[in-house]
Amino acid sequence: MVGSSFTDLIFFIFVMSSETSLVNQPCFQLENLGVSYGPHQAVAGVFMEIPRGKVTAFIGPSGCGKSTVLRALNRMNDLIEGCSISGKALFDGQDLYAPFVDPVEVRRRIGMVFQKPNPFPKSIYENIAFGAKVNGYKGDMDFLVESSLRKAALWDETKDKLHASGYALSGGQQQRLCIARAIAIEPEVILMDEPCSALDPISTLKIEELMHDLKKSYSIVIVTHNMQQAVRVSDMTGFFNVEAQHFNDRKIGCLVEFSSTEAIFNAPRCQATQDYVSGRFC
Repeated sequence: MVGSSFTDLIFFIFVMSSETSLVNQPCFQLENLGVSYGPHQAVAGVFMEIPRGKVTAFIGPSGCGKSTVLRALNRMNDLIEGCSISGKALFDGQDLYAPFVDPVEVRRRIGMVFQKPNPFPKSIYENIAFGAKVNGYKGDMDFLVESSLRKAALWDETKDKLHASGYALSGGQQQRLCIARAIAIEPEVILMDEPCSALDPISTLKIEELMHDLKKSYSIVIVTHNMQQAVRVSDMTGFFNVEAQHFNDRKIGCLVEFSSTEAIFNAPRCQATQDYVSGRFC
């Protein structure tokens, strides 16, 4: 049986090259990526190079495949029965879906924060420590918990109640706790699937400010229905839409345009993008 250390070595051999070469490489490269659920294709033909050290936003109407593509980036779709992938999804130049790649290790290196805060039914401390323990962390756990909460801008609000339940926090605090939990397992990328949709405006602002800070250390990909949020937080934006198939009544998600956020919102190349960001989309 191949050991996990050997798998890590093969999968992330590209990391052995210099940091400079990694900086010059896209974080993700999607090459004709498609996702199907059973016989039905949900997304097709996605080509995209997602930069590292930036915030990339996916926008578009409901059902256009934004979250489906996001979940493909850390193999969360593997957990859905009948889901299959076509094309390629490369991370640091390596195929995420190669046969030797351990999906658990993929999800450790590419963390995810979901739409609704989902703290574990444990203390604030244990919420942070749990994943690190599972991944064999041998360092100073107190330091890891504190540093993760600090990075998530939550330390000052929780330092005197670390052993209280994570459920005792407000919705916005719970979402930052989930971000801290993702940070604690030392990922390279953080995926966020509409992380502010269940939050009030003040909590949303705190999460957006946090994203600006986090991109100094992580690459971030966010799905959002809030176009103003995409403008505020992202460097790059991909606009997704749905297309009707000619041979039946089903619709399929596709990437219409991917560019800098400034270009998408001020000088889009496609009329559909222009219509969507200007509110004329139907």
